[in-house]
Amino acid sequence: MTTIPYVHGHDEREHTRLQDQAATLVELLHGDTAYPGGSRVLEVGCGVGAQTLTLAARSPQARFTSIDIDARSLAEARRRAEAAGLHNVQFQQADLFALPFAPASFDHLFVCFVLEHLPRPAEALAALRGLLRPGGTLTVIEGDHGPTVFHPDSAAAHEAIACQVMLQRRAGGDAHIGRALYPLLIGAGFDAVHVVPRAVYVDASRPALVDGFIRKTFTAMIEGVRAQALAAGLITPERFDEGLRALERTAEADGTFFYVFFKATAVAPARDR
Repeated sequence: MTTIPYVHGHDEREHTRLQDQAATLVELLHGDTAYPGGSRVLEVGCGVGAQTLTLAARSPQARFTSIDIDARSLAEARRRAEAAGLHNVQFQQADLFALPFAPASFDHLFVCFVLEHLPRPAEALAALRGLLRPGGTLTVIEGDHGPTVFHPDSAAAHEAIACQVMLQRRAGGDAHIGRALYPLLIGAGFDAVHVVPRAVYVDASRPALVDGFIRKTFTAMIEGVRAQALAAGLITPERFDEGLRALERTAEADGTFFYVFFKATAVAPARDR
């Protein structure tokens, strides 16, 4: 089975961060995502089910197959779905590069925060295209660390963020992949590709985002790679911690924070190419 490096780890702290992120960004990322009754939907890389619960609850008559390579994450996803009373989701352990499904098995595909971790995202998208019926749709959501800006600005904070970007690159991923979704999807043979930036802007007038995004999503993500960054010699402990404090500082009354996600939709061609 192919091993896909996940720089953020699979511990309980990261599980909580993913759930906080999903809860904070529900409307921004999923407000316009819904599937018709009877649709067969494949969710790729479901992890702990952070996105699954929203998808399944918003399209209760659709039938979801949610896959992940990590058995521990799947167990948590299954537990959370059962606790939420969701009965339209089937969880399955599967390798993205060796999927056990016949061609044209699904009406829709959903891929969120997965491509950024793959060394071969174009190859993955081309393989996924074959699982869609002709005219079926794909939704992809990815972040992009490049446009991240905040006030007060801090060189140390940018250096700490750069550590996470570098670690992900060394693992074969790309923390800037959001900006590349259009060419990736076109190159994979999809039609009607449409990409929309989904910006997160936070200031003190939006307390839910101050806590949910600045503290529990973004700063927690950077803090989570501290040990790896230090072990790799990318930064000194003092400088990394200075950067963390600067990120936390943006959550104060006069702070602001800006980040961009990209949401893409595409259609499988009527005939395979």
